Amino acid sequence: MTKRILFAASEVYPFAKTGGLADVAHSLPRALKNSYDSEVILPLYRSIAREEYSILPIGEPFILRMGDVDYSVEMYGCTYEGIVYRFVYSPLLCDREFLYGTAQEGYADNAVRFGLFSYAIMALLKEEQYAIVHLNDWQCALVALLVHDDLEVTTKTLYTIHNLAYQGLFEATVLKELGISDSYFTHDTLEFYGKVNFMKAGIAYANTITTVSPTYAKEILTPEAGCGLEGFLQCHRHKLTGILNGIDTEHFSPTSDRALVAPYTNVKGKKPSKSDLLKQLGLKGVTKPLFVFIGRFVSQKGVDLLIETLPKIAAMECNIALLGEGEEQYYEKLCGVIERQPNIRMTFGYEESFAHRMYAAADFLLMPSLFEPCGLNQMIAFAYGAIPIVHRVGGLADSVERFETYTHESSEGYGVVFFTPTPRSLLLAVRKSCDLYKDKKLFDQISNHNMQCDFSWDQSAKSYITLYDSLTIGEIV
Repeated sequence: MTKRILFAASEVYPFAKTGGLADVAHSLPRALKNSYDSEVILPLYRSIAREEYSILPIGEPFILRMGDVDYSVEMYGCTYEGIVYRFVYSPLLCDREFLYGTAQEGYADNAVRFGLFSYAIMALLKEEQYAIVHLNDWQCALVALLVHDDLEVTTKTLYTIHNLAYQGLFEATVLKELGISDSYFTHDTLEFYGKVNFMKAGIAYANTITTVSPTYAKEILTPEAGCGLEGFLQCHRHKLTGILNGIDTEHFSPTSDRALVAPYTNVKGKKPSKSDLLKQLGLKGVTKPLFVFIGRFVSQKGVDLLIETLPKIAAMECNIALLGEGEEQYYEKLCGVIERQPNIRMTFGYEESFAHRMYAAADFLLMPSLFEPCGLNQMIAFAYGAIPIVHRVGGLADSVERFETYTHESSEGYGVVFFTPTPRSLLLAVRKSCDLYKDKKLFDQISNHNMQCDFSWDQSAKSYITLYDSLTIGEIV
């Protein structure tokens, strides 16, 4: 009998997405389905189109008691692309304008909201037999503690850290609301500088821990990247593994992407997409290099470097297009830069098909991240023939080789790499990119080579299957 695995995440594409977690939660279960009977569970947010995906109720509503309060919960379900999806609905958890809050701050009751999500996952584990529950980020980290406390549940737990900077920190008073004993409020468990830390529950009580690239797994053990948890992670490093994410190569495929004005199989086929995007944005010069940035306007993504460097980049013979949303301070600063530069355009917000058209149009993708647990954008750029410009850190170090070392026999993807996160380093990398663009033969060779590289989930899925198999036969405890 095929072993069942429940993949738990707070967002999953195409139902709800704010970042890369949603893409991983969509594509990894699909990559596993030949080895494990994969199911996915997420909240049924108000923004999810129930009719579009034929999301229907499963069973009767029930009551979950958390702390001293009873909460009404309903389970819903659908099948999408061969995967069974389960949805948790409770007004407290789901009836909000945003998933977690605004770009400036999360909802004040997020601890209770996602505590309730964790209890609902636990209820399902009690009702049905799963070999493994794969937990993702702080929003469902409490499940590891709940499973640890319940001797009737034999499900093994795997916890993935997608970004250590987001730990789920709340006031100590939430423990009572969560129905969790004060005995867990210690340095060795949930306490973190006087607050409750959800992520520590996943790290402490999961049977095994992964993060989303081998380099990031090493970085988070250091004070520079450990976000205050480096010592705690050192204590649990024996169960920590770094596995590089992949991308869904069916979803991100320029040969079949319906969002594009024209499909293509090599870099020369990008011209219609580039012409179309420039026209849409009111930019001129199809022969000029087009640099794009697609991501959140937050410090992590190197937006400070970008803001300081953009005027000097714009002085070059090029065009620049930005797509993203995030902190208001960055939006205002970017607007201040852009209004003085005729060759820069910014689209605020995020729309999936437009992002695809930007990848297809771009010659270069800007990724000046200060830290990057994995990053998927660089892999998507490879698939669409856009050369990434990256700071060599985290998953970017694991997936992007320096174009100066290019050889067509290699299976690696190549880009423009800089080693220190400074405006000067970024500017030099962009200048180097412009020089590469002028060498059309080499530029085309590298772009075409990158398009053929395999950044699918195939290899990464094998690594996860190895971990799952060791869990289910008791090698990891």
